[in-house]
This record gives sequence, structure tokens and C-alpha cells, in this order.
Amino acid sequence: QVQLVESGGGLVQAGGSLRLSCTASGSIVSGNTMNWARQAPGVQREWVAVLTSGGSTNYADSVKGRFIISRDNAKNTVYLQMNSLKPEDTAVYYCGARLGPSTYWGQGTQVTVSS
Repeated sequence: QVQLVESGGGLVQAGGSLRLSCTASGSIVSGNTMNWARQAPGVQREWVAVLTSGGSTNYADSVKGRFIISRDNAKNTVYLQMNSLKPEDTAVYYCGARLGPSTYWGQGTQVTVSS
């Protein structure tokens, strides 16, 4: 069973930085596509970033140039470095692993950016 545990969320002032971590059960980070998504209250979940098994990355326009997705295969962990944070980045952030036709999501970590 795939388990993903996010951590690193918290309260930060606008302009600050946070690094989110997502640790997976088993060795799935290195060989699969990993995603980050976020959901603010009353809003649909929004895709944020992707890191493919081949190492390609892509970002939502709203975070491009500010967020960086990366992974540490030895630790089976994927990261989301978030810089120049804005109040509109406030949301619960979820890590997802795409295995075949299915994507598995963690429980999320709250990020709150104060103005």
C-alpha cells in the first residue's frame, strides 16, 4: 500500500520561504512521476508542480519562478521549495505519486502566508 506523508508546513510572512517534504513508503519516488497540488478553502484542488521519473519538471503559472520541486532518491522523499510566498499561496499542500493509471495522495500539510 502506498503511503505518502507530507511535512514542513506552517505559518510564514509574505516574502518568506518554506520547504515541504513528502516521504513515501517503499522505493517509489525515484521511478515514478511525483506531483504537488494544493487546495484552499472553498476552492478546487489545484495542481502546482510535477517531477517525472526522467527528471523533467513543470509548474503552474502561479508558482513558476518561485517554487522548485526536487527529490532525494536515497531518502525516498520529494520536496517543494517555496520562495517569495504570497498570501494567495495559503492552502493545504498535497503530495501525489502516479503509479500506472492511479495517483495516490498524502494527507496534506497546511501552509499559511500572512500579509
